Amino acid sequence: MSESTPGLVTVFGGSGFVGTQAVRALARRGWRVRVAVRKPALAQDLRILGDVGQIQPVRCDITSADDVANALRGADAAVNLVGILFETPGRGFEKSHVEGSRNIAGACVAAGVRRLVQVSAIGADSHSEAGYGRTKGQAEAAVREIKPDTVIVRPSIVFGNGDGFLNRFASMATMSPALPLIGGGETKFQPVWVGDVAEAIARSVVRPDAAGRTFELGGPEVWSFKEILQYILRETGRRRLLAPLPFFAATTIGSLAEITAILGIPPVLTRDQVLMLKTDNVVAEGAEGLSALGIEATGLEAIAPSYLWRYRRGSQYAPNPGVAQADAAV
Repeated sequence: MSESTPGLVTVFGGSGFVGTQAVRALARRGWRVRVAVRKPALAQDLRILGDVGQIQPVRCDITSADDVANALRGADAAVNLVGILFETPGRGFEKSHVEGSRNIAGACVAAGVRRLVQVSAIGADSHSEAGYGRTKGQAEAAVREIKPDTVIVRPSIVFGNGDGFLNRFASMATMSPALPLIGGGETKFQPVWVGDVAEAIARSVVRPDAAGRTFELGGPEVWSFKEILQYILRETGRRRLLAPLPFFAATTIGSLAEITAILGIPPVLTRDQVLMLKTDNVVAEGAEGLSALGIEATGLEAIAPSYLWRYRRGSQYAPNPGVAQADAAV
């Protein structure tokens, strides 16, 4: 497998935030991309990311071994991007992360698929107290047991236009007089740009030397949760109180907020997310990262202003807060 001989790659969960960019990166390399998703009607707009007929959405429930086998028919490579941040009736962490990953790895072996890339997360640990982190860790172990040459990619918090992190707190700042500093805001993150993550996935598919390796993806800078919120407020020109919220109180709030998931409404905060915030989300010392794949990490401040402007008063007609502050200083 090489850059010069692209074939067919099946991308499971390719209609999401990261998946869309991964599909684009693979299509640009000339791969035919089969996007395996639960609701293909919602992935039809991905077709325009490539040439006519190059990208094909298909229906697939990864908890069904038959669906997975059909999605992998004729494929040379596969990428598993399926992941959920909270559980709903019928869609739990165990089924979505562990059972689904096991099905994909097993089907890859049976079908002779040469390369499998498993997209996990920094913080994945089979002994984690948080259900998300625990099942992501168990999924890693499962795919490596079945297909030892699987490439595992672990991003930190992923940012970019359409992300669920910076956008969430920027939107909250337009309505709320205060933003919560969960656990005092000391948790460390290493935000990584979605474009860099997509490129890392694409290179993991084509590079023979990536087989069996784990890559932890982080940006060039480490930020505390508090520093990220302060940056969002500066960039959007908002003045808001940063209110410390102890972990025990945030856990209670998260548990109550999860009730909305029963109705299909994404909760603002979950108990599981609070548990994950108790541990820093940064690249481990000595771990291979973006540079091992020949990628120069893109910083948060180089990208975030291109979409956070929409949360300023006046939207695109508002003055850039940074420029306004500089003018005032003069």
